Amino acid sequence: MKRDDVCVLIPTLNEAGSIRGVIEDFRRMGFQDILVIDGHSTDGTPDLAREAGARVIVQSGSGKGQALLEAFGLIDKEYIVLIDGDGTYLPSEVDRLLDPLMRGRADHVIGNRFSNLRGGSLKRLNLVGNWLINLLFGIIYGVRLRDILSGYRAFTRSGISSLDLSMTGFEIESEITIESLKKGLRIVEVPITYLPRAGGTRTKLSPLRDGPKIMLTIYRLAKTQNPLFYFGLMGAIFGSVGFMLGLYVVRDWLNGRVEHIPLTILTAILIIVGFQLFLMGIQGDMMATMHREVMRELYRKRR
Repeated sequence: MKRDDVCVLIPTLNEAGSIRGVIEDFRRMGFQDILVIDGHSTDGTPDLAREAGARVIVQSGSGKGQALLEAFGLIDKEYIVLIDGDGTYLPSEVDRLLDPLMRGRADHVIGNRFSNLRGGSLKRLNLVGNWLINLLFGIIYGVRLRDILSGYRAFTRSGISSLDLSMTGFEIESEITIESLKKGLRIVEVPITYLPRAGGTRTKLSPLRDGPKIMLTIYRLAKTQNPLFYFGLMGAIFGSVGFMLGLYVVRDWLNGRVEHIPLTILTAILIIVGFQLFLMGIQGDMMATMHREVMRELYRKRR
């Protein structure tokens, strides 16, 4: 792999305290195609990036996901390195991500921050949120990945162009990972270092605001990747509510001969709906399994 075959993509929003250093580190290692897509910074980040030697594009909309969707369509290099511009990742570790691509072992490489997490780089609430999100991902998709929200990744252009992406916010990292699984891409995690944020920059991700959105995205996308879990969970909720109402109706009928005709009807409806949703999950799971096999075979032949 030549450095000229790689585009380094850096999404930014008010990263004036770190962006110059990130770009200069990559340029010293021989990377010339560095694309900064800026989310309308107000601190001079785009000017600093240009001075450091990067191409700069101001995104047309807002949100990290929208920026990446726009940038992916502008890149024509064979390999893409995605890194945040806040100084929390080390450009010097880029070859750890590129090596599995170069050797043909992966189509999508994720840098695992938790293998070398420096003190103060993540607050306790962020750590708990990341743990819950990775746990939910593993349960739903059956794949053990330790850091699906990492902002340091590498892709083949053919791999990233095969993904159907739509998220415009911080859900984009989880969507990229899920879509990679859905399309049969080979995913490899490699250990990286995660540093405290550089002075003058601040995190844009709020655990309380963005965490539930990410978890909802992971669950919603399970509709096509793991329909048994998606429909089965809804079926279990409907069935459980119907069962509890049924116990209440039976108890009152046995103790006081009180008839709850409307509640009895509602109980029956809830249990039937829950059972039907569970059956839909089973049918969907069979179809999803066949679809995954077909996609893997198609992608294998294309390689």
